[in-house]
Amino acid sequence: MTPPPLREAARVIALDNDQRVLLLRYDENGGFWATPGGSLEDGEDHATAALRELHEELGADEKAVDLGVQLAERSKDHLVGGHEVRQVERYFLAHIAPADVDLAQATQPDNIRAHRWWTLAELRATSETVYPLGLADLIAAVADGRTPERPVVLTG
Repeated sequence: MTPPPLREAARVIALDNDQRVLLLRYDENGGFWATPGGSLEDGEDHATAALRELHEELGADEKAVDLGVQLAERSKDHLVGGHEVRQVERYFLAHIAPADVDLAQATQPDNIRAHRWWTLAELRATSETVYPLGLADLIAAVADGRTPERPVVLTG
């Protein structure tokens, strides 16, 4: 059996000054919340893709985003446009103020149904599906000043 094609992606764990994380709501696959991000374009590095995706999905100005270190990575097979791919995602920490998110300026909102800033307590208490699995633990570590020395490998 041939493995699915590789799809490189950059995702952003966007925190505000109150350590709330910005998640996007999608309806497919029973509905879920996820971090902003998407696939790399030809010749693009992961950090550049992360900033581009914040602009395309949320209308955020790159100058307003403090893009930090890569916190995590994840590999997952899933459908994109009806075709199975092996998506390899790198998750970057970013700080952004809610006022710097301007959905009216979003150029590619894809299938985003809503966006919401979540507290760590809300994230831990929700029964809704949130990707990536382990996101709350990563945010708690960052809030406690424990940024991982190497990217954490997420499994789900």
